[in-house]
Amino acid sequence: MPSATEVTRDRFGASRSASVGTGPMPPTFASKEEEREFLKFRLAQAFRIFGKLGYDEGVAGHITVRDVVRPDCFWVNPFGKHFSLIQPSDLILVDHNAKVQVAESGPNTLLNKAAFMIHSAVHAARPDVNCAAHSHSIYGRAFSTLGKELDIITQDACAFYNDHSVYDQYGGLVADEEEGAHIAAALGPKKAAILQNHGLLVATDCVEATVHFFISLEKCCQVQLVADAAAAGTGRKTLKIPPEDAAKVHAVVGTMYGGWFSGQTQFQILEAEEGVAFDFALGKPVSTK
Repeated sequence: MPSATEVTRDRFGASRSASVGTGPMPPTFASKEEEREFLKFRLAQAFRIFGKLGYDEGVAGHITVRDVVRPDCFWVNPFGKHFSLIQPSDLILVDHNAKVQVAESGPNTLLNKAAFMIHSAVHAARPDVNCAAHSHSIYGRAFSTLGKELDIITQDACAFYNDHSVYDQYGGLVADEEEGAHIAAALGPKKAAILQNHGLLVATDCVEATVHFFISLEKCCQVQLVADAAAAGTGRKTLKIPPEDAAKVHAVVGTMYGGWFSGQTQFQILEAEEGVAFDFALGKPVSTK
């Protein structure tokens, strides 16, 4: 597995060449405390987006974000609360020894052991990862039973060209550090992993990119399942995008900035529906209605 110093990534690549004019940049904050408030607000939004998209499966699934005030800790959803109901005040803060920071956490401090084992390993191995998501989404789960990487058959799949891996074993419920370490090792320096017989894992430098690439990976799994079925039914094979073209497209749509920018749209929809957005001047969420 690459060391922290070996994990490097060009955040922008050629992403900003996709627009005519200067694209937006991620927000800046007056203090780490203000940034924490925004990240908690954004993480809770991410859960509600996952809930709207049907990425829940009982109590399974989790998204984490590294805390900026205490980087040795991360925020995660309380075990047993539906994604669609999660608010910033529900989130729990946990350190890498699985100790919940009760004073800073929501009222339900029950921690999902699998969430801790997977995400603590990923955050520890990858200092560049600030947000990681895993859920048992339908098409990701179905595709994971094949134990293979995506074929690069569409423009959207190019975002994952040489940038996703397969954890090619199933060790049951992730209940110990060893299994979490195996998953983190399988992810390596990439932004996504297909966990065989399990589901999808996406890990990026921000909440927005993680949400976007998780949604995109789920859709790419769906497209390939449909395309492979159609190809089999017609006696044809799917056409793969040549590596040199896939690499060029990845440099635009597969970067962290590209994920952040694309992910904005999901949050725009949610904020329009809910009537709540983060006011950067006030440093807190406010009603927009």
